[in-house]
Amino acid sequence: MTTIAAIIVNYNAGDKLRRAVAGALACPSIDRLVVADNGSRDRSLETLPKHPRLSILRHGRNLGFAAANNSAIGSIEASYYLLLNPDAVIDEPAIATMYRFMEAHPDIGMCGPRILNEDGSEQRGCRREEPTPLAALSTLFGKRSAGINKVGAPLPEHPIEVDAISGACMFVRRQALDDVGPLDEGYFLHCEDLDWCKRFWQKGWKVIFLPDVTITHSKGGSSRGRQVRVEWHKHKGMARYYRKFYRDRYPRIVMVAVYTAIWARFLLLAPVWAIRSHLR
Repeated sequence: MTTIAAIIVNYNAGDKLRRAVAGALACPSIDRLVVADNGSRDRSLETLPKHPRLSILRHGRNLGFAAANNSAIGSIEASYYLLLNPDAVIDEPAIATMYRFMEAHPDIGMCGPRILNEDGSEQRGCRREEPTPLAALSTLFGKRSAGINKVGAPLPEHPIEVDAISGACMFVRRQALDDVGPLDEGYFLHCEDLDWCKRFWQKGWKVIFLPDVTITHSKGGSSRGRQVRVEWHKHKGMARYYRKFYRDRYPRIVMVAVYTAIWARFLLLAPVWAIRSHLR
């Protein structure tokens, strides 16, 4: 069985895909690399090298992030899976460190690195706490809560347990995946990583943030020019997440307020996103 299989889901990622693939193939620890393509039309696949460790899974249409990853995972057996965005670049020290850490801690289901923007700052989302409905209400209209997104909080000195890491880079144990189940394909884009992390915790598998491991992620490489559509899926995913995990735990009035806030925010900001996409 393959030890480490890396999966990159591609949808019109352009030249960023080539750089992500080159970085992954330069890591000897990665035994197999699968590019799961969701019907790209930008010829990004044509820039990829022929390599014995690289295979391309062509879906012919856009299945969404969760379904494409699940399809790739089902195509290859491995002890560990690295889920990597097509606009993220990883190196061998990062892979080797995550692998050694997971091997030393069999109770950990997945771990993730500190993800950096191109300017070297920490990217939002790579260490998060559970976004409860009440916390969500405080953040949807701009009042950010340190309890959800830990960017800006002091960087821990050692690996720490977090409620969620970023789907841009997840190092996942196969045994835990088999126990928890695949990514929820009811999400098309965004929030599937939050959902998966929560389900890992519910099954007793820890989710760990590794502050000493870093990768660079050029956020939004596959979604430039489509911000309204991307935000639609993000807000739809948020609504699904709260309905799935909190509908039976919170009073109906709270949940109605959450759903109303989600879609009110989308309607208010959609014109702004449309203008931004047009100007790019």
